[in-house]
Amino acid sequence: MKKSGKKPAPRRRPGRKKDSPRDYLEAAVEIARAAGKTLRQEFDRPPQIAYKTEFDLVTQADRRSEKLIVSRLRKFFPQHSVAAEEGSGGDTGSPFRWHVDPLDGTTNFAHGYPCFAVSIALAKDDVLLAAVVYNPIYDELFAAARGEGATFNGRKMRVSQNGTLARSLLCTGFPNHKRDANPNIHFYWDFTLRSHGVRRDGSAALDLAFVAAGRFDGFWEFGLNPWDTAAGLLLVEEAGGTVTDLEGRPYRLGGRSILASNGRIHSEMQQVAAEVAAQKNKA
Repeated sequence: MKKSGKKPAPRRRPGRKKDSPRDYLEAAVEIARAAGKTLRQEFDRPPQIAYKTEFDLVTQADRRSEKLIVSRLRKFFPQHSVAAEEGSGGDTGSPFRWHVDPLDGTTNFAHGYPCFAVSIALAKDDVLLAAVVYNPIYDELFAAARGEGATFNGRKMRVSQNGTLARSLLCTGFPNHKRDANPNIHFYWDFTLRSHGVRRDGSAALDLAFVAAGRFDGFWEFGLNPWDTAAGLLLVEEAGGTVTDLEGRPYRLGGRSILASNGRIHSEMQQVAAEVAAQKNKA
């Protein structure tokens, strides 16, 4: 059979001007998997731990993962800004900003508890375009590109269809520092009594990814940073869920509170939050 002589079209490389959210996502997936490999290697070694504050720790794994992610983002997208948890990113003045948590769930990691993830998201003028949350221990990859839905290990995923708080499984988190000043214990009590239960797994990125995948029906927390929530926010929205603050206003990265749900129980969760806040203000 005679060959046509035509060469196959070259694979597009990340960083070209005409990149779409899908192109950005492909780059983020590639980088997240590479960073996850680094975390998997470090997980099998005795952790090298340093403390930023009395309770807020950082490991060698955080630093190695962030170094890999930031270096590859700079290679692929040299004009983009990078906001990374351990501070190795940089602001270029670009409307494009990558939000990077190289190891979300550091305390879990340091204790050998396999609940942690790489979280990478890209926003343009604060509109999220692409997101990846990857747990390398279980090889679970949650991904989303704006307008294209969300996937779990390559298959479409959707939020749960549970319509009542009483039948819902929820998740939340607590800060490592100033815990006595955080109001969440009051919310934790009421939500626990009014639902099937509340889990506290120690990784906001995975919590949000699990809401998107229908494993949890709702999530709330206070005082999270943009790199904690950016990827998970897009995952939930693209999977058909709803994200606001606890008062029902549009959620902004770095906002005081976040409430994410399957949408069906969102108003009920808001109502409970309002009641708890009112009781706390009276105390």
